[in-house]
Amino acid sequence: MAAPLSGSHGVHGTDAGLYGPRSVTWQMHGDPMMWIAGVRALYLQALHPLAVRGVTQNSDFREDAWGRLIRTARFVATITYGTTEAAERAGARVRGIHRRLSLTDPATGARHGVDEPDLLLWVHCAAIDSYLHVVRRSGYPLTGAQADDYVAENTEAARLVGLDPAAVPADTAELAAYFTMVRPRLTASPEAREVDAFLRRPPVHALLVPAREAIWGRFAALAYASLPSYAHALYGRPAPAPAVVTRRLKVTGRALRCIPPQARWQLPPQHILRAMERLGPGTRPSPYKLRRNAAILDGGDGPGAARRAAGFHGGGGRGHLPPKAGGEWRTPG
Repeated sequence: MAAPLSGSHGVHGTDAGLYGPRSVTWQMHGDPMMWIAGVRALYLQALHPLAVRGVTQNSDFREDAWGRLIRTARFVATITYGTTEAAERAGARVRGIHRRLSLTDPATGARHGVDEPDLLLWVHCAAIDSYLHVVRRSGYPLTGAQADDYVAENTEAARLVGLDPAAVPADTAELAAYFTMVRPRLTASPEAREVDAFLRRPPVHALLVPAREAIWGRFAALAYASLPSYAHALYGRPAPAPAVVTRRLKVTGRALRCIPPQARWQLPPQHILRAMERLGPGTRPSPYKLRRNAAILDGGDGPGAARRAAGFHGGGGRGHLPPKAGGEWRTPG
């Protein structure tokens, strides 16, 4: 298990969890654009025919899609802001569920475990890429080095769901290389189109249909538009020009960030507020902390830089992944 970036304790010796307040993940996951990023992740994840089969064959996605979205959001919040014990317990619960599930390959009829590494890796990478892509493209202040740190930090999330951290992309170059490798396997299967249809018009009470069209519809459309171009081609639906999408993401980001954080964080189950109660008000997530610390992080000091110098995986093997190529962050699309 990798050591948390902030050490194992917060203020007054309190457990700071797996990431801790000094991590990029702690700051970034408090941003409201994470909701749109989560919808993009669902769009992207659905393009893997086996991964999406694992969802549609083993859950009541069509009847409880909202519940699935909420449970995923709670898992991310728990492992980010909860105690180490809470994060490990959440990971064990997910691994236990996955061990009991299987799926049928639509092309060959072969059975596969939901917890096969290739499937877990796809789901993980699609999520991490989506979180980083949407939040950063919407104007959140991350340097290239901080983006690399974010990818490296979240090999912890991969470990929790059952992956070997040494076989998971640990920087943005490795993440882009992974998508290049896996892209030929992606397709818009009938199950992917079911996910697309749900995300465009999820079932709601008749009285909420106007709100769905006015609010959710715009958010889902923006999430879809932010996908890489090959995803648009697979789904067969066009998207606005990249410059238009970027402008809309920035406008939406500015608007959502105008909502006071304390108001946003009041939504159940209040993971961020509980973390601040546990660790002190100085641990409040804020992009300004990353901006203030950018010179330190990029200049070779601080926890992220230490991981880049020593290797996040402690010199472990990289499995099928290429060596780190360096350079600025870019979308795999």
